[in-house]
Amino acid sequence: MKILVTGATRGIGKAIFDELSKIADVYAVARNEEKLKELNSAGYFVCDLSKDTRPLCEYIKSIGFDVVINNAGEYIYGNIDKMTEEDINSIIKTNLISPIEIISASTPYMKQNKWGRIINIGSISGVMGEAYASLYSSSKAGLIGLTKALALELAEYNITVNTINPGWVDTDLGISSIEDSDFSKEEILETIPQRRFVEPVEIANMVKYLISDEAKGITGQSINICAGLSVGI
Repeated sequence: MKILVTGATRGIGKAIFDELSKIADVYAVARNEEKLKELNSAGYFVCDLSKDTRPLCEYIKSIGFDVVINNAGEYIYGNIDKMTEEDINSIIKTNLISPIEIISASTPYMKQNKWGRIINIGSISGVMGEAYASLYSSSKAGLIGLTKALALELAEYNITVNTINPGWVDTDLGISSIEDSDFSKEEILETIPQRRFVEPVEIANMVKYLISDEAKGITGQSINICAGLSVGI
């Protein structure tokens, strides 16, 4: 089994890479080549998903992946009227357009083999909405719609498509997004029913399950791993 993981050098992506490397050949995609070299990967590709992904898509077609994990993401906090054209283009390209392009490049191989797994890492902000993170929320909500449509489109080829929506996760991105916001870590913890941040390995273990044959009947789903955040206080 050959697996592609984007944003594989840190946070949730690194946890996914580490967990799946125990069972398969995992190929990593990220912006930082030095960090990519530190991974014990089957192969890697340097790519900034906010920019041109055509070389990456050609790489994907040349290898052929059974499993694709669209994990890489970008977060911007601020008023919508303060967002620049560069902000808008960057976050929508990274969080939604690039995953679409990657899936488009990946599916011919999966269709040919009549088997595949596509997992998009969304966000609870795409489920509930997050004030002052409208670009992020809308891009992640787009992944949920994409997942539902592709699950129908690809079902006959034994390809499943699902989205995992993490809540607050104990990663560098999670902590930096708190620092960018108007709230303290303690205030945010008070809004989470379990009063804790999700650990990256929890996301990785769900990914591991979803790519297994035991999960072959799960497709088109939006799965929240958020310590109860999506339910309410």
